[in-house]
Amino acid sequence: KDQTRSSLKNVSDLFVMGGALILESAALLNWLEREGYWPLGMTGISMGGHMASLAVTNWPKPIPLIPCLSWSTASSVFTTGVLSKAVNWSELEKQYATHTVYEEEIIRMLEYCGTDSFRMGQDFVKNSPSSLDSLSDLDLPAGILNLSRPKKERVALRPQPSGRPNAGELLVGRDRDALDHMLSAVSSSRPHMDMLHAENLMRRGGGGAQRHSLQRESLCFMKGVMDECTHIANFSVPVDPSLIIVVQAKEDAYVPRAGVRSLQEIWPGCEVRYINGGHVSAYLFKQGLFRRAIYDAYDRFLQKYPSV
Repeated sequence: KDQTRSSLKNVSDLFVMGGALILESAALLNWLEREGYWPLGMTGISMGGHMASLAVTNWPKPIPLIPCLSWSTASSVFTTGVLSKAVNWSELEKQYATHTVYEEEIIRMLEYCGTDSFRMGQDFVKNSPSSLDSLSDLDLPAGILNLSRPKKERVALRPQPSGRPNAGELLVGRDRDALDHMLSAVSSSRPHMDMLHAENLMRRGGGGAQRHSLQRESLCFMKGVMDECTHIANFSVPVDPSLIIVVQAKEDAYVPRAGVRSLQEIWPGCEVRYINGGHVSAYLFKQGLFRRAIYDAYDRFLQKYPSV
């Protein structure tokens, strides 16, 4: 009752909604099949496209799927896309900092399906200098990493109550600026990095480094939970991926594709069609192309399975 229109109150509501929609879709498809309707297919736009994808991963028969303006995971939508500005990060950071269950138990159960720049960056620094050995064979311009400093600048890590160093204390001075630059360059969409790199957080001392670390850790946790519950790679591959036609906008800032696994990799044989424009303009002006993809997917199904 206290939800405002379509805005979910809790992050966990998103996962409950997704699970309910998968169950409802299976029930509807079974009912339609019993009533003699055929052929059946699934489609949706934006979040609807992602939900349709999750529903089809749980359907045991070949079925046309046309997800429009969606991609392989919802994590990038809420951590690097435009909608990241709609998330109450201060409340999530407070919960992450005060409830140790998130860090001590839940985060250990998360499986990272895609390239996670934040986790990779932390692991790289924690394992330094051994992690630098993996870069020895790469032809990199001199100074691109900028991770070296005189011995007199090296500092000891202060152990935390948990017995492990705080990620925010792993780098100081020039090193920290270099890593921040590396991480911020990974994503083509900047809303969350603008938040993390706010001027008051970049000041040294006064708890700024600790605050900066908390933001990064809570963001990494959010991405992990999102990937665990919404990443397509965590679900079964549809029976016939060749019946899938994905329609994606080239300049989509709501559903960033940088740094996440592609649907072609997860669903070998699926087709991806790219259209000009962004998320909103594609929704408003390109729905004829969505319908064309739906027709084509159904035609492909009828050619392969004329008597299913």
